[in-house]
Amino acid sequence: MLTNLQARDVATVLHPYSNLATLPRQGTLILERGDGVHVYDTDGKPYLEGMAGLWCTALGHGRQELVEVAAEQMSKLPFAHLFSGKSHDPAIALAEKLKELAPTPISKVFFCNSGSEANDTQMKLVWYVNNALGRPQKKKIISRIKAYHGVTIASASLTGLPNNHIDFDLPIAGVRHAACPHHYRFAHPGESEVDFATRLAAELDAQIEAEGPDTVAAFIAEPVMGAGGVIVPPETYYPKIQEVLEKHDVMLIADEVICGFGRLGEWFGSTAMEMSPDTISVAKALSSAYLPIAGVMIPEWIDEALIRQSEKIGVFGHGFTYSGHPVAAAVALRTLEIYERENIIGHVRGLIPHFQARLQALADHPLVGEARGKGLVGAVEVVADKATKRAFGPKQGVAPKVVALAEQEGLIVRAIGDAIAVCPPLVITEAQVDELFDKLARALDRAEAWAGEEKLRTAA
Repeated sequence: MLTNLQARDVATVLHPYSNLATLPRQGTLILERGDGVHVYDTDGKPYLEGMAGLWCTALGHGRQELVEVAAEQMSKLPFAHLFSGKSHDPAIALAEKLKELAPTPISKVFFCNSGSEANDTQMKLVWYVNNALGRPQKKKIISRIKAYHGVTIASASLTGLPNNHIDFDLPIAGVRHAACPHHYRFAHPGESEVDFATRLAAELDAQIEAEGPDTVAAFIAEPVMGAGGVIVPPETYYPKIQEVLEKHDVMLIADEVICGFGRLGEWFGSTAMEMSPDTISVAKALSSAYLPIAGVMIPEWIDEALIRQSEKIGVFGHGFTYSGHPVAAAVALRTLEIYERENIIGHVRGLIPHFQARLQALADHPLVGEARGKGLVGAVEVVADKATKRAFGPKQGVAPKVVALAEQEGLIVRAIGDAIAVCPPLVITEAQVDELFDKLARALDRAEAWAGEEKLRTAA
């Protein structure tokens, strides 16, 4: 029986990434408030927010300082745009700060509202700049199988997940997908991580050669792949990939939407994963998700090309009403100040060994085939057979069952295919890390018992 709020919700709200057929029967979890790393439903039940919302509430809930800076900016200048040569101090100061923090030299920052918009902008800039440089044929962008880069027409095309393409008539022309760098699933028998990385680089080289190097403009990559299942590329992967890109004059776009601002123990995931990107997309933790804001960070050579095109055309014809919204920019700037003032990066580095140890301990669970992670993000992959890595059937719903049982335990995690992802707020304590993994372990135990009762292993 649905509550009044649940009934109103399913009657009016179209929910993203949900089974729209079963939702009216199951109802929705309606949250009412948050405090630190916990959120509370309408009955007052607490849940440890093991996904930081959607990989984003890095500072947790209840940061009054961010509320106050938003209120102050709303009182002073609640809205101003950046079109037609107008600007305002919050956007300027935030761009300056991002340039200061960037892992590679950056000339300008283009502001938008989400990671999807940022990666959509990345594709448009690739096309626009290559036209400006007199290379109208150099337009293809290579992403990866299981990558996640957003849900606009362009960014969903870059995303390498079937459910983002099926019946949306995607991907669009000009997008290609290279192999997924998941050693557990895609390495050849006996192939080491280093050899696997070498093979993937060779395959990318062959792929670019087959497409024609003069037609391939960019390669886009998350430092650690998030919504594809928290896939950590193997050792030496990015240096070898970048050798191939440099050989063919193909730019590297770093999608830092999940990894940026401390998640991997560095300001940017690119640093942690030995990437040297040309351009960078940021969002999510940029404002600890208190307000929507994102950005694309571009180098000087792209900036110069945009300036030349403005001389030719008369305008840079791209932008959003809320690009660099002053309230969102003020909150983002204060968020970055808090990261520095409270040494959040140092806090994360101190927690990583304990977090990863607790995560890796779950690899011994009978339901878990692999436990994988980097920094304060990880996943466990459930399997029907540990020895053969055989997966459960997709309709058996084992990973969603683990998530549902974790919710009963007071823990919010996320099922991504056969993987259970964990990505807590960066301010989580060691005791709360233990709380998270204790609850997840209990959920796995209960799911293992349920799978046995339902004889799911023999039916998989």
